[in-house]
Amino acid sequence: MRLPDSLVLAVAPALGAASLRLLGLTLSVRRDETSVSQLVAARRPLIYTVWHSRIVLLPWLYRNRRLRVLASRSRDGELAARMLQRFGLEVIRGSSSRGGAEALRELTRSLRDGFGVVIVPDGPRGPREVVKPGVVALAAASGAAIVPVAVGASAHWRLSSWDELRIPRPGARCVVVFGEPLCVPRHADRAARRVKGKELEAALRAVAARADLEAAA
Repeated sequence: MRLPDSLVLAVAPALGAASLRLLGLTLSVRRDETSVSQLVAARRPLIYTVWHSRIVLLPWLYRNRRLRVLASRSRDGELAARMLQRFGLEVIRGSSSRGGAEALRELTRSLRDGFGVVIVPDGPRGPREVVKPGVVALAAASGAAIVPVAVGASAHWRLSSWDELRIPRPGARCVVVFGEPLCVPRHADRAARRVKGKELEAALRAVAARADLEAAA
């Protein structure tokens, strides 16, 4: 029996947030943020990117920060938005298929106002680990650098979903790695933006491999 959407939307975000908090308390977490520490200290606005498969821990790890997160206008996006708000994170709604132009304007304003922005560049439904053009367009429009981020765990469950979502097992060692910021020139044409998108894909895969290696050590 399918539960009513109103019930799911009321209950699931609260249960998800509570479960994430409990899981987080069991984990050993190390963060390597050296690549962005000076930029953060200088309050430079940044665009943080992470593959959809590695997003689970980030709302808990970076709760109550001056961050705005892009979530789709779908039902799943509404669930995600409600859970993110329970961690003190602000949400901007939109995706490549619905509300993309409006979301791009809001994200650009957010960066101008000093917020960090979080984008899942292969979301909301893939293809897995393929960067969509929106994040590169945002970097070109705003002048903000893109930062690849990954979370690795010494032990995790991997779901059979499109993104192969990873959920750290209780008690796992976790490592968060921030890669080197990637800049996109404001005058970059479509071809140059495609090249930057491929560079970002490579950077995200590199930080993911490093996070996995260090978590397993």
